[in-house]
Amino acid sequence: MKIDLKSKPFYLSDEDIKWVEDTLAGLTLDEKIGQVFVDMLWNNTEEEIKERIAKYGMSGFRYNNMPAADLHRQNAVIQDNSKIPALIAANIEAGGDGGVGGGTHFGYHVAIGATQDKENAYKMGYYGCKEAAAIGCNWTFAPIVDINKNWRSSVVYNRCFSSDAEQVLEMSKEYLRGAKDAGLASCMKHFPGDGLDERDQHVVTTDNLMSCEEWDREFGKVYKGMIDAGVESVMIGHIRLPEYQRKLKPGIKDNEIMPATIAPELLQGLLREQLGFNGLIITDATHMVGLTSMIRREDMIPTTIAAGCDMILYYRDKDEDTQALKTGLEKGILTMERLDEAVTRILAFKAMLKLHTKKANGTLIPPAEGLSVVGCEEHKEVAKDIMDKAITLVKNTKNQLPITPQTHKRIMLYTIENGGFTPNKMDKATLQDRVKAELEAQGFEVDVFDNEAGLNGKQLLASTPVKEFVSKYDAVMLFISVTGFSTSNVRRITWNLPMGPEIPWYVTELPTVCVSVHNPFHLIDVPMVPTYINSYSDNDEAIHQVIQKIMGKSEFKGVSPVDAFCGAWDTRL
Repeated sequence: MKIDLKSKPFYLSDEDIKWVEDTLAGLTLDEKIGQVFVDMLWNNTEEEIKERIAKYGMSGFRYNNMPAADLHRQNAVIQDNSKIPALIAANIEAGGDGGVGGGTHFGYHVAIGATQDKENAYKMGYYGCKEAAAIGCNWTFAPIVDINKNWRSSVVYNRCFSSDAEQVLEMSKEYLRGAKDAGLASCMKHFPGDGLDERDQHVVTTDNLMSCEEWDREFGKVYKGMIDAGVESVMIGHIRLPEYQRKLKPGIKDNEIMPATIAPELLQGLLREQLGFNGLIITDATHMVGLTSMIRREDMIPTTIAAGCDMILYYRDKDEDTQALKTGLEKGILTMERLDEAVTRILAFKAMLKLHTKKANGTLIPPAEGLSVVGCEEHKEVAKDIMDKAITLVKNTKNQLPITPQTHKRIMLYTIENGGFTPNKMDKATLQDRVKAELEAQGFEVDVFDNEAGLNGKQLLASTPVKEFVSKYDAVMLFISVTGFSTSNVRRITWNLPMGPEIPWYVTELPTVCVSVHNPFHLIDVPMVPTYINSYSDNDEAIHQVIQKIMGKSEFKGVSPVDAFCGAWDTRL
């Protein structure tokens, strides 16, 4: 396949193209193989990083978040020891906190969508990537262009701008523009589109079951629009697209329908040819079971490149995976021509970012003085404004708000925290402690639920008669935090006790407010609550602002970009 290095998204000059061609010509097979891999760093020492680069010459890196100064030093080590300048990537999906420890959190994609203002998508892209750029990051694995079409989705519940394709496209284009202005290349994900299957491709292969016509109207519109806008790279999800695969490969059997990562009919037929994408294609993480359960790893590694991916995200075992590519060449799974094509695109991607000229003039890593931008007050003010415009009053059927210390001083606070593994999560006090502290700072008297050892739910309920409960409290607040990543296929509320006091039995007795701080779809689990709010974040600023709004000191401005009622009639009552 001919690569046009002078057109979108590369726009390389003759001089840039000469560097790409000369560099490719000078690479050994081992060096070419190194160029297709992105490695994961996880608290590695400088010596370990140097040894890895010397042995494997990997092309790019993702890293565990650390303080800015540590990452700045780490990235300097990477670039100082890489023969070809390295791509350094981060998931800047919610702001600078995805790219650097202490970075500014601007809100997950769904929060940006709730502001109904695409300028906030630009700000998330620009300011978030600006903070990551300060530590030498040059590639953002965002925007997420998935569309939420199923409230049960365990991946796209808050990692989407909207359920509406047009809004997803407009927000994604603004994120792209912001990242570009900050100096980073973007990577939209997860082709061919997540948000329908409720399952998580970290633990199972998932499906996009849209018809070809429906896909064209929804995901196809978003992908084509982003390609036309100049998006530089695409991350491929371990997601099947059966109807399109049957159309593009007539006669394909069901057991031959593979996830897009190893499906040439999707990568070459749909993405390259039909949609006209000329940029870089990278796999999603190759240890995800959505891929590894479909094909032996030894065959999978060369097959991803043969199918049309240019880069492989993460080794499992570096020696095994490197050898797998060599074996794939020997077996004919992969041709040298296709490997050279992939490496050409990788080098062109680096030239597009001017990494070769920055290496020559010593500017691959910006000066340490620039680290002052990370988490700076200017960015925090932008984040506060976005949060103010995002927090959404989804339901208030009994007009119970405002609730203030003057009208409802005595609060019973329940909190549910179902937290699985969450990437880039910073240590902080429990949600219960932080909400309680904020309520008390505003003048409320707050009791919290204490699960007495050895008592079951019925005993705990019996220990506080209803009349006593009603005489003791003026209102109830229920804060829900359900997070998780790559461990299950559900993101639903799990109560601490069967039939325990925290489950909303009290809605008929006292004014009740429920706040979900992450998942915008929890109304399906508590349809009986008369007042339901999505704050989209659990950081201290979000907690402060949502309580200000509950008290009537600030108006609710957000508009849910997804169906927070989950398509159910009783959630609206």
